[in-house]
Amino acid sequence: MKFLKIAGLVLVLAIASLLLYGLFVPNQYSVLEKVIIDRPIEEVYAFTKNLKNQDQYSKWQLMDPEMEHYYEGEDGTVGFVSGWKSQNPDVGHGEQEIIAIQEMERIDYELRFFEPFEAKDKAYMTFSSLGPNQTEVAWGFEGNMAYPMNLMIPLMGMEQMIGDDFTVGLENLKRLLEK
Repeated sequence: MKFLKIAGLVLVLAIASLLLYGLFVPNQYSVLEKVIIDRPIEEVYAFTKNLKNQDQYSKWQLMDPEMEHYYEGEDGTVGFVSGWKSQNPDVGHGEQEIIAIQEMERIDYELRFFEPFEAKDKAYMTFSSLGPNQTEVAWGFEGNMAYPMNLMIPLMGMEQMIGDDFTVGLENLKRLLEK
């Protein structure tokens, strides 16, 4: 009986310590990954501007090629929405909307996740010409997790996990455009 009391006390203290730690963990995080593509900026930008093309290079699309898609509006313009619904819990259900475009420089998106959790975050892609046949593409993400879910940021390595997924997507984009 004494062992159960001690084990219970240790468990309560561990949970309390974790929750206390969560008070000091930032609830915002960001990710930025880059790749250099040996193609002119006009070609790279024209391809990536259309959200439907992400189906060809996004890691999440490649995780479930059978996922359902829906689209609203004109692709490559502000207000276009690309939605997905997957049976794979790692991909989930959500949508992405183009919310701002700076031609040949930057595209901003709002990501709305519905399953397996609800969240609304920002993502963006930027484009820089490094020469007549070379373009740097950066893919960024700005997330927010309220307490106590913010504990997932350091415990699950959210920044590293999303960064790795962006790196895979950017490398896929590079291979696709350099063919």
